Amino acid sequence: MNDFIAELKWRGMLQDMTPGIEAHLKKGKAVAYLGFDPTADSLHIGHLVGVMTLVHFQRSGNQPMALIGGATGMIGDPSFKAAERSLLDKATLDSNISGIRAQLEKFLDFNAGSENKALLVNNYDWMSQFSFLEFIRDVGKYITVNYMMAKDSVKRRLEEGNGLSFTEFTYQLIQGYDFYHLWKHRGCSIQLGGSDQWGNIVTGTELIRKKEGGEAFALTVPLITKSDGSKFGKSEGGNVWLDAEKTSPYAFYQFWLNVSDEDASKYIRIFTTLEKSVIEELEMTHEGAPHQRILQKKLAKEITCLVHGEKGYLLAEKASQILFGNSSLEDLAALDERTFLQVFEGVPVMTLDRHTYSGKENILELVCSDKTIFNSKGEARKMIQGGGLAINKSKVTDPTATVHLTLLQQKYLLVQKGKKNYFLIIVQD
Repeated sequence: MNDFIAELKWRGMLQDMTPGIEAHLKKGKAVAYLGFDPTADSLHIGHLVGVMTLVHFQRSGNQPMALIGGATGMIGDPSFKAAERSLLDKATLDSNISGIRAQLEKFLDFNAGSENKALLVNNYDWMSQFSFLEFIRDVGKYITVNYMMAKDSVKRRLEEGNGLSFTEFTYQLIQGYDFYHLWKHRGCSIQLGGSDQWGNIVTGTELIRKKEGGEAFALTVPLITKSDGSKFGKSEGGNVWLDAEKTSPYAFYQFWLNVSDEDASKYIRIFTTLEKSVIEELEMTHEGAPHQRILQKKLAKEITCLVHGEKGYLLAEKASQILFGNSSLEDLAALDERTFLQVFEGVPVMTLDRHTYSGKENILELVCSDKTIFNSKGEARKMIQGGGLAINKSKVTDPTATVHLTLLQQKYLLVQKGKKNYFLIIVQD
């Protein structure tokens, strides 16, 4: 069982904490919660720092609690946001909460038999019964407007001239009450969050102190950036989601595989549970042969297995090998259409209708249907006879061979010209 604070420190996962938290954790099993905003039916990799913080908390013998903001999700957290978010209806929130729970179960042990089983709570369960007058009386009178206005997130919105609605302004009071409610009824003494949540979290510790004279603690993790200073968590296509329908296992795996050496060294500490000695040994091996991308491969494997299981990882890894390694028609046929198109995204495309395709007498006629692949039949013939052309990963050596090819997904042919030049022939109805 590890020391939670020491674990976060060596992993680079500790930003701030209130005094006394280390002594508090040494007294025995503690309960800590971290909130998730259910604005989508899936988490994305930007949430993973928080998720992994809960993982390490549970691994240290403590009890983690994930709070789904069913009530606060109807408002929207203004913390360091440029504008007010759209409000979500109850049905959408319920659907989103269901999706998030399924993803958290891949990381946390919710087994009822565990002494420190993870818990999932929804603040809608207690906030929906709270009348406005009760809230003003039981919460509002303990937190001054001056205190709320002093928060960096509030000041920034006002300075930018965008204004702040009363709905958003009350968000920190609701989050503060969440902490109070869990402290009072669930024995939860610690709230975890990103560094942008510090103001909201200490509103909770202040409410607990003023209302009950109680002791509670805050701990935040840093906001992760890439080594070039850009925002972590997005690819060129937008968010990298944990849901395989939104981001395929292949695209997910590729995101981690393509990070820089510096980022791989940082991320493997944050997003895996590998021990320090294992990571340091991997780094030494990587430094000896950086071109082999040993760190990136291990990082990509660990996190893809966590999110998509070993089956998802093997599919993603095999798809990655198609471009650079030895693969076969069977490997191509095993890919679903979306993954296949992602692997070969951006390659030149030749489109033929099915009637035209059926009328091609031989391979030479097929690959020279237009100038997408070859500029002339002479160039094509020379490359085919020299063994430089493959279709669906099978080498073609006879330009006069008849066209008896397996169409992938009933409509694709993958043409490889030389070692690195790929083309797609799409046969349309």
